[in-house]
Amino acid sequence: MKAIIKSTISIAAVYMACMTGFTVMASDGVKVEHLGTNNTLVRVVGDSKYLMLPVQEAYDDATVNVVVDGKLDRTIYVRLAKSKVDYSMPLDLTPYKGHDVVLNIVTSQNRSTVREAKEDACWSNFQLTDSIDVTNQEKYRPAYHHTPLYGWMNDPNGMFYKDGKWHLYYQWNPYGSKWQNMTWGHSSSSDLVNWEHHPAAIEPNGLGSVFSGSSAIDHENSAGFGKDAVIAMYTSAGASQIQSLAYSHDNGNTFTIYPGNPVITLESEARDPNMFWNPDTKHWTLILAHALDKEMLIFTSHDMKEWTLQSSFGKGLGAQDGVWECPDLFELPVDGTDRKKWVLLCNINPGGPFGGSGIQYFIGDFDGKTFTADTDANGSVPTKWLDYGKDNYAIVSWSDAPDNRRTAIGWMSNWQYAAEVPTKQFRSANTLPREISLFTGADGQIYAASVPSPELNALRGKEIVNAKSVSVNKKGKTFSLPAENDGVCEIIMNIEPGKAGSLSLTFSNDKGEKSVMTYAPNYETLSFDRRESGIVDFSQDFPAVTTTPVFNGGRTLPVRIFVDRASIEVFANDGKGVMTNLVFPTEPYNKLTVNTDGASAKIKNLKIFTINTEK
Repeated sequence: MKAIIKSTISIAAVYMACMTGFTVMASDGVKVEHLGTNNTLVRVVGDSKYLMLPVQEAYDDATVNVVVDGKLDRTIYVRLAKSKVDYSMPLDLTPYKGHDVVLNIVTSQNRSTVREAKEDACWSNFQLTDSIDVTNQEKYRPAYHHTPLYGWMNDPNGMFYKDGKWHLYYQWNPYGSKWQNMTWGHSSSSDLVNWEHHPAAIEPNGLGSVFSGSSAIDHENSAGFGKDAVIAMYTSAGASQIQSLAYSHDNGNTFTIYPGNPVITLESEARDPNMFWNPDTKHWTLILAHALDKEMLIFTSHDMKEWTLQSSFGKGLGAQDGVWECPDLFELPVDGTDRKKWVLLCNINPGGPFGGSGIQYFIGDFDGKTFTADTDANGSVPTKWLDYGKDNYAIVSWSDAPDNRRTAIGWMSNWQYAAEVPTKQFRSANTLPREISLFTGADGQIYAASVPSPELNALRGKEIVNAKSVSVNKKGKTFSLPAENDGVCEIIMNIEPGKAGSLSLTFSNDKGEKSVMTYAPNYETLSFDRRESGIVDFSQDFPAVTTTPVFNGGRTLPVRIFVDRASIEVFANDGKGVMTNLVFPTEPYNKLTVNTDGASAKIKNLKIFTINTEK
């Protein structure tokens, strides 16, 4: 991933990477003073740009109070090493140059004596450095998906398009590769392929951590922060969850926190505000997840500061097993008709179609105040899923996307095991960006489809396989996958099932590890079996078989597949059936085998492309 993800941040800026085996200049500019069995002062007496914090993931967070010139500047939470250092995370000291910095640390690793406490591995491994190395050290870091350079990432947040740039914010922990210290990280792209990393956009403050939210461009200066200001609304999560505003005059690179926060308070837990300008009603609309009540709240405003609750949606409808989160609401045309319908995305955890987190959605009508869901032939509101894999969650769309596109991106993981996947320098990637559209199924219901954004065509490199027609049977046919870049590739084909009851696509390596997709035309389904895909024992919930409907009447099935170092995304029948699944083969998959359950079938127009990672 030398060029797909690049850093444009100078050493004096915030962006630093960390990894197992991080090399730093040894420094004696750190003084450690033990005050008790679980309270220690770490004084920065040297003049360096970064202090490396030694982390061991197996232990609980220590509370690290950053005290500058005797005043508390911030509090962060770090899993400080006890018996060994897994990796080190950077604390930026450049804002404190010329000032006295002391870390007042309270650990939860209780010791019976101070002598025992002094033996913890962290105290001898705090180091100062003026330089850092962002070289990837991770076997499973994606070659062409967006990831943070280091640390934990979950929900995408606050995405908007402006002046030719796609801005992506994300839930980020700058001080460890597990969830904590929620901050809005920030990346941007001109092509949805190459991502530049920027300093943190919004950081925790006195109202709490910075949870998920949205951004919009205020074209008419309705909020009074300036024409075309970028306005962000997010959940401040402290003792309670409340909604806050911030605004930017430099296209989202830096934000000013609105001093009148919070702008929405409730008596119960609510989060992840998603707002948009409604041109029909001439006001702002906000949809807010009333998480534990398993419903969405709809507000309106003329200035983005004073909000009026208009209605709620969802009580008793759809999947109700988990909390409701990360909503999105937008209108789309229905393919092949002159109709338009509204889509309400409702991410849910747990309660996904195959366990853990997932994305349900509702199709209906919206009058500016109330969303009314469509019903099926029985008068019920059906449960529909946007992705039938296990690893697409918190998907939301960019505001102000060009050409009326509804471009969205998700978090490529699952809360069942996100903190346990076999990476340490970073945890989690985003899905490929996707375009959402609507189609009518054979049952008369309207469904959502999603396909890879057109910009992703630029990833295609060499065409290493081009087979116009291949007959396959139980014996099967095998094709080599590219050896370069650990086998990352794109595959397209049309499956003509003939009389076969099923046809399987098996991705495998020489160690016998495999991921198997099976098309069952009689059932109009495509399944994905990753139970023997490689490393699967880090969670009992990871080995799984997922299945998606493909809405094709059992006929020819167009399939498009993206393989990266630790993921496979499959889009069947023009995105009407989608599965996103992580895989962790110990060696890259190097072959694709196609076979049937017995009867002959055909693969038409099979193409396998390498992926350009040098952009």
